[in-house]
Amino acid sequence: MKLTTVTNVSVDGVMQGLGASDEDRRGGFERGGWALPLFDEEGERFLGQVYERADAFLFGRRTYEIFERSWGTGSWGTDEGANPISTALNTRPKYVVSNTLSEPRWADTAVLSGDDGDVAAAVRKVKEGTAAGELQVHGSGELVRWLLGNGLADEIVLLVYPVVVGQGTRLFPESGPDAALELVDSRSTPKGVTIQVYRPTGRPEYA
Repeated sequence: MKLTTVTNVSVDGVMQGLGASDEDRRGGFERGGWALPLFDEEGERFLGQVYERADAFLFGRRTYEIFERSWGTGSWGTDEGANPISTALNTRPKYVVSNTLSEPRWADTAVLSGDDGDVAAAVRKVKEGTAAGELQVHGSGELVRWLLGNGLADEIVLLVYPVVVGQGTRLFPESGPDAALELVDSRSTPKGVTIQVYRPTGRPEYA
C-alpha cells in the first residue's frame, strides 16, 4: 500500500489553523482560517478525488482529534452521502499514532503506540497489508516529518496557498532530515493554490 501525505501550507510553510480562526491556537497563534478564503471549487474537487482513492488513513493525535470533531461526530459525519471526504473518513479504517490515546471514540480506529521502532514496524505492517491501495496522512505535521525521516512516505502532496501567514507551526522546522524529491505533477487552481505532487528519491546531492 502506498503511503501518501497530503498537507495544506502557506507560502511560508505554515500549516497551523488553516480551517477556522479557533481551530488551533497553540503558542498564541492568532491567524487561523487563512486557507478557506482561497479554497475554490477546483481545490475542493481535487481533495474529494484524493479522499475517494484512500483505502485507509493514518493520523497524529492532534489532527485525529480535529478531524473527529469535524467529520466523525459533527454534522458532516452524520450524512456520509453528502460529501466524499465524510464518506471516506467514516467508512474506511483509521490509524492514529499516539502513546496517550487508549480508547478512541471514532469508529474503526486503531491506535499505533510504542517507541519509534514499534510504530515504524506497525506502519510497515499496515502498508504491507495489501499490495495495492493508498494509506493517506492528512495534516499531522510532526508525523509527516517522522515518516519522511524514516523512509516511510512514498508520495507527498502539497497544496500551497498564496498567502504569507507570518506565524504558526510550519511543516518543516529550521533543522531536520533532508530529502530529494521528484516532481510528478503540478497544477494550480483559479484562486492560486498550487498543487504539487512529489516522490522522495533518497538524499539530495550537494554541490
